[in-house]
Amino acid sequence: MERADVLGQYFDQHDGTHPNMALPKHSKMAASAFRFFRGSAPLMYRDMANDVITLPQSLFELPLTNVLGDCHASNFGFLSEEGSHGETLVFSPNDFDDACVGHAIWDLFRFLVSLPLAQQEGVLIQSSSDDIKLRQKPLADKAQVLQAQHTFIDSYVATCEASLRGENNNQSALTQFSQEHILHKRWQKGLQRLVGGAAFNLKSSLAKEVDLNNPPLRFKEDDEKFSRLHEDFRTTLIEYFRPYVDDEIIDCVERLDAGTGSNNLKRYYLLVGPKFCSSAELYHIVEVKQQQLAAPLHYYTDLSPTNRLNHAHLTVNCQRKMQRRPDLVLDDALWQGTHWLVRSRHHARVGIDPEHIVLGKRAAQRNGLSQYAEACATALAYAHMRGDRRSLMFQQVVADILPVAKTELLNAATLYASQVEQDWGLFCSLRK
Repeated sequence: MERADVLGQYFDQHDGTHPNMALPKHSKMAASAFRFFRGSAPLMYRDMANDVITLPQSLFELPLTNVLGDCHASNFGFLSEEGSHGETLVFSPNDFDDACVGHAIWDLFRFLVSLPLAQQEGVLIQSSSDDIKLRQKPLADKAQVLQAQHTFIDSYVATCEASLRGENNNQSALTQFSQEHILHKRWQKGLQRLVGGAAFNLKSSLAKEVDLNNPPLRFKEDDEKFSRLHEDFRTTLIEYFRPYVDDEIIDCVERLDAGTGSNNLKRYYLLVGPKFCSSAELYHIVEVKQQQLAAPLHYYTDLSPTNRLNHAHLTVNCQRKMQRRPDLVLDDALWQGTHWLVRSRHHARVGIDPEHIVLGKRAAQRNGLSQYAEACATALAYAHMRGDRRSLMFQQVVADILPVAKTELLNAATLYASQVEQDWGLFCSLRK
């Protein structure tokens, strides 16, 4: 089958249409190969199942564990542990929508593929910008991407080996970064957005979505982000989800045009807190999000009985195991015949976009891209290792197998990154 036909078949199956200019999700995906990759996670698993991607068989001998399913360079970041209630900021995976029980190599391979795509995103950002300063920023080159890929694998193995020596455990996490680290500034931003931080009333997730200056508190009027609900539907929504939250639901809206892979799914924001109170610190946002089948499970159906849980319950189950201190509000619900994920919006969430790790002196001249890859590898290893809290078997098999298969793994990632760029070009032409 021609690749264009494969893509057409894929999008018909997963998005209900051929590449379509009118679909907001497809508009986002058309912007770059990196965004195409983000929005088409199941395609990678289709390609694995159909041998478009070939990896050393030894890599599938690692014990099954909880995996992200959509592991890429922008699905890591800073967040307040325990959701909006926590006071500790950690660097960790931040998207569990495609989490399931599966092969750790899925996450490792997907992250490796995302690095050259992130670098190409930096090229596109510079070439399309009118900002002279942005266009003149140093850009990490392909040699630095390859170095970062090597660092990612080496750091993942090193974290597992350190566990075997008793130097880390299930409570280990990345909580601070030196001034020389590429993540230092974003770490500082996150600290300021915690409850009590200097920027809480300006830059926290709560402050960005809610008007904190005009009580009673309510979501901001923003037609691009929020849609007000019909009164009858609003009443139904509040009545159903009130038992899931720890206080009153003060306001609720539909969240528009959020995410890439999940852009076509419904989601609602609930403003939760005391009914009569002037302190913004006592309020937080809870997201109610329609959940879909995890990306790997479209093509790998029989790996674990756990994966037979409904979509939202599986996400909750995996997130609880992969996080050191899971969100205090983290649940699933069956409402109107659909499975929904109920979870806290982190006050201090700070994400990572490609330009943060491939553009600038820290990225291109001070080893910043490799620093970032090392941090992601460590955080991912911690998350994978928490799948088995009774033994160190996972860590031991990683230490035995991954170094031997490293070269083949990196070569396969490089080949597939080229395939993704070609697919993006085909996608854009089909979309037109």
